[in-house]
Amino acid sequence: MPLLRVLAACALILTATAASRADPIVIKFSHVVAIDTPKGQAAVKFKQLAEQYTNNKVRIEIYPNSQLYKDKEELEALQLGSVQMLAPSLAKFGPLGAKEFEAFDLPCLFPDYQGLHRITQGDIGKGLLKRLESKGIIGLAYWDNGFKIFSANRPLKTVDDFKGLKMRVQSSKVLEAQMRALRAIPQVMPFSEVYQALQTGVVDGTENPPSNMYTQKMFEVQKNATLSDHGYLGYAVIVNKDFWEKLPADVRTGLEKAMTEATTYNNDIAAKDNDSALEAMKASGKTDFYQPSTEERAALCKAMEPVYEEMQSRIGAELIASIRKEAGSIVQGMK
Repeated sequence: MPLLRVLAACALILTATAASRADPIVIKFSHVVAIDTPKGQAAVKFKQLAEQYTNNKVRIEIYPNSQLYKDKEELEALQLGSVQMLAPSLAKFGPLGAKEFEAFDLPCLFPDYQGLHRITQGDIGKGLLKRLESKGIIGLAYWDNGFKIFSANRPLKTVDDFKGLKMRVQSSKVLEAQMRALRAIPQVMPFSEVYQALQTGVVDGTENPPSNMYTQKMFEVQKNATLSDHGYLGYAVIVNKDFWEKLPADVRTGLEKAMTEATTYNNDIAAKDNDSALEAMKASGKTDFYQPSTEERAALCKAMEPVYEEMQSRIGAELIASIRKEAGSIVQGMK
């Protein structure tokens, strides 16, 4: 009997060990936007594909709407290993020390999605992601959100209309300079606080792609918007470097395949979702949307052109020039 008890105990230990080995690897994926935005939907798509392609060796836990961390907290949380995956906006890498990413915030830089994707899917974009490795971060992909529009509680038809307005921006020296170029007052603020700030008058206006403006209900507290498409908002999907490199090779392969497909999915739906969000906001009648003429938009871009020279020492003149050349910059074409 003692021998049988010993064997039974050993069997239980082996069973428990096998069960432990079978436990999936948990990847916490945190982001700050709603689940029905392009990024929110793409995160869910990635979860489905990642679990499928790794034969459930991985479980992706998604935390949208700043449930875990706000804008300023999430990158530190990733570096500390408190979360494993993020998709922060490209503006957030500047405070981390990767100022080159702020090039994506330059106004009127990308003429269209084709020009944009020549950067994000080409050598320049890949080179920028490589620079994150010294920060303990692996960059996996770029995800589009879309081109931004201005909104406020007064019409924004000319450069003079921006004068004195308190305009919320992300933490980006480029975006602050952009608002100052328009003679507005930049107000850096976490994304999760923008609706209340607009509602209470802490800020007068902001800039966002239509999908963000719609899903965060900002259109309910903004009387006017201008379809300026003056800037780009995109994300980099990133993981903790130490965590990523310790994953089994087959798991990494499955995750990379899932990310490639989720990226295509995200970029396909981003433009469609922004169009749908814009139509829904127009139908609500709560915001008056103004379509600037070619001349009016050119005047806005020209007013923001000094930002390029101001940011050369911060971002790098050579990098800015190479992006403008490759993308076919709008502003460059006006010179």
